[in-house]
Amino acid sequence: MKIIGLSLTLLLVVACTAPTPQSSADWALGPFERPAGVNPVLSPDSSSLFFCPMRGVAVDWEGSDTFNPAATVLNGRVVLLYRAEDNSAVGIGQRTSRIGYASSPDGLFFVRHGAPVLYPTPDDEQADNECPGGCEDPRVVQTDDGLYLMLYTQWNRRQARLAVATSRDLVTWQKHGPAFAAAYGGRFKDDFSKSASVVTCLKDGQLVVARIGGKYWMYWGEQFVNVATSTNLIDWTPLLDADGQLLRVMEPRKGHFDSQLTECGPPAVLTPKGIVLIYNGKNLEGPDGDQRYVPNTYCAGQALFSADNPAHLLDRLDEPFFLPEADFECSGQYPAGTVFTEGLVYHRDRWLLYYGCADSRVSVAVYNPNKI
Repeated sequence: MKIIGLSLTLLLVVACTAPTPQSSADWALGPFERPAGVNPVLSPDSSSLFFCPMRGVAVDWEGSDTFNPAATVLNGRVVLLYRAEDNSAVGIGQRTSRIGYASSPDGLFFVRHGAPVLYPTPDDEQADNECPGGCEDPRVVQTDDGLYLMLYTQWNRRQARLAVATSRDLVTWQKHGPAFAAAYGGRFKDDFSKSASVVTCLKDGQLVVARIGGKYWMYWGEQFVNVATSTNLIDWTPLLDADGQLLRVMEPRKGHFDSQLTECGPPAVLTPKGIVLIYNGKNLEGPDGDQRYVPNTYCAGQALFSADNPAHLLDRLDEPFFLPEADFECSGQYPAGTVFTEGLVYHRDRWLLYYGCADSRVSVAVYNPNKI
């Protein structure tokens, strides 16, 4: 959706059917509710084996943990592309992650594909960046012409790099390498980077990539939120401040649920009020954290950015709109409690938010705008 000489208002009327936010702020999406008798929608499966081309042996590739899912829609079905960890080691970040595939006609009950769809191989140009840690934490968006874009984390147990892959069927992926490889002469290619939320809009009942001012935009980052732009969805350029450093458009706040981290969640959504970014806030331990929540807890927040200037923060919820409640959200690898939002789709007139539970399982929450 190219914008040349058109106002943003015209874009929303002609190209996108914008969602109607309902929450504690008039711009926020929600409320999101956990459907009864559904969660978790994915759990570890130690019987699922995959021949690892790097090790030359069969591995229980999703035997330890299944979590942090991307979500999109293909042929009317909701597809989850989820992070799965094997049992090759002990400790967070020490196992090998691969991206699995599961689909559902209603977005609630899923059938697995049976094998990972994104993982390191010996002939892979990205193997040095992805071994032995693997491919982690995907976010997926769709273009107008049906191309799927994945932003995921390459992890070699030394450095995390935000990387790009594309696909037409969500099964066969072409890897394009680190997202920031070409920007500023490769200055940020090998810097720590992860967690990208590409700006989307609702068009003909489905989320698709939006284009603002002739560019694609994404929010990214873990310690704080940055912004990057692209003209081709493959090569991304981070925005810099007056001192030539990464522009910080949102940072942790003392005394709040997001006092330690503000990590980008699922694709951001362009609405009549602005761009809504769902993000994951981590609570700091000690006096600077929010004493109402357990230290190190991950809760979900929302922020509103200007549609005319996506780098300008307009508003931000002071309280999390979603926080750990279920037993399996407060156990596993992150016993302090974790709801890590990463996938968002609009399907059958409802918003479906997919999240990782304590780095161990996948669950869903539903927002029905038409519910009275």
